[in-house]
Amino acid sequence: MNKNTVFRPSKAETKAESTNTFVKAIIEGETATREAKTARLRAARAERDANAKINEEAQKASSPKKTPRKKASSKPKPTS
Repeated sequence: MNKNTVFRPSKAETKAESTNTFVKAIIEGETATREAKTARLRAARAERDANAKINEEAQKASSPKKTPRKKASSKPKPTS
């Protein structure tokens, strides 16, 4: 009997630890992927919003103001 055999984890504990390590690695990978996707989508949304503001300002500046038309009178003009 030495310290390696006395304090050795059981097979179930060893299996649980390896499963736990494997699952944590998978979860960390999925989390990193999700965070990268979120950052990419936020950047795309910010760019889209900035372009939309620029387009709105350009349309407002370039479109001429329409003047209201005069209403047509229903009465004919007198001829003299």
